[in-house]
Amino acid sequence: MAAQHHVHPHRADMLSVEEARKRVLALMEELPSTEVPLLEADGLVLASDIHARFDIPALANSAMDGYAVRSDDQATVLRVVAQVQAGQMPLTPVEAGTAVRIMTGAPLPEGADAVVPFEMTDEPKLLAAGLPLTEVTIHEGPLSGQHIRPAGEDVARGSLVLKRGHLLDPPSIGSLASLGYAQVPVVRRPRVAILATGDEVQTPGESPEPGKLFDSNTYTVAAAVRRYGGIPQLLGIARDDRADLKAKLQQGLSADMLITSAGVSAGAFDMVKDALDDLGSISFWAVRMRPSRPLAFGTLQAPDGRMVPHLGLPGNPVSALVAMVQFGRPAMAKMMGRPPAPLPRIEAVLDEPIVNADGRRVYARVLLERRDGETHARLAGGQGSNLLTSLVMAQGLAICPEELSEKPAGARVTVEVLDWLDPWEQFNSVRLTE
Repeated sequence: MAAQHHVHPHRADMLSVEEARKRVLALMEELPSTEVPLLEADGLVLASDIHARFDIPALANSAMDGYAVRSDDQATVLRVVAQVQAGQMPLTPVEAGTAVRIMTGAPLPEGADAVVPFEMTDEPKLLAAGLPLTEVTIHEGPLSGQHIRPAGEDVARGSLVLKRGHLLDPPSIGSLASLGYAQVPVVRRPRVAILATGDEVQTPGESPEPGKLFDSNTYTVAAAVRRYGGIPQLLGIARDDRADLKAKLQQGLSADMLITSAGVSAGAFDMVKDALDDLGSISFWAVRMRPSRPLAFGTLQAPDGRMVPHLGLPGNPVSALVAMVQFGRPAMAKMMGRPPAPLPRIEAVLDEPIVNADGRRVYARVLLERRDGETHARLAGGQGSNLLTSLVMAQGLAICPEELSEKPAGARVTVEVLDWLDPWEQFNSVRLTE
């Protein structure tokens, strides 16, 4: 295995990623619950326990198309006394020497304790000959309970079906529907206000102006907010003017969380610090990571008295999105009642080195490939924090720890798999660790 170089001491003037994340999560609270239509609940967290109000299935029913019979009946030729379909209630009981023709899902008639499938009778021959189904011959005697779904087989009345805190997904949505729920109590989605800052930024769709760049951060962050379950509220762009910044920030105080991009470093035109000081309590941090070193976090006081969490992301687009993944993603998860779980991690073999020049944890954008039974990682282009295309191509973030000056080619590396990958792409290119 390639040697790994231990050089860098921890930088005491910077927070570790874990400490910064811990401070962010400490100020996050679960949002109130609400009731939403069933289909809108997918991906949300259940706000109360769900108990079955009745058995599912409610009645014993047939698992096959066939004939409802008595398993202790000695006769092999049975008189057909009725037919029952799914959605109908049987009116004629099964007595010795009789059978009821029954369809899949239809309730079992009184007296019957087994179902004989059509193919185990002479019905196919009778139908082919055009003869009436008044009598049917059973080719093989059934066992008691054969091809019957008992009442309550799936869910018993009064049982706990889904616990509070359950993350709703397609099967649990279906389970709620089977219990008759049209509305479901959930922890509501957070409304996240997003504000870009800077005189150099303009809105996409406008005519390009010399010396300016289009605002990508708002849309990158908003897409991440939506993907992570929130509702983005776009505030536009605040200019490098304290009054304009403050006015725009105040517009975002009706939200559950406010995210800004840029204005958190030590630049001469960074006005965000001053404007935020007027509205709340904000800390400005240097986090021991590359990209995304500068970060701001704290609370702003809304007119209704609420304290609104504020996350200030760096201005470079890669830095903004990586910080959103590392801090915004778990913050939103906690607000929605989910565990703030990290991204899934895998181990990979580096095909080229990751250099760590200044003692920060490096999150290198990498491509992943399965070769010879191993997952391999290689850099997804240039690693500058302004190079968003490298993050477009990347499948994961390979980590070079703070204390290493380099992860050499051939070394094993931990990779955080980006959670916006197509699942099939993820399945084919990587093997997730337990």
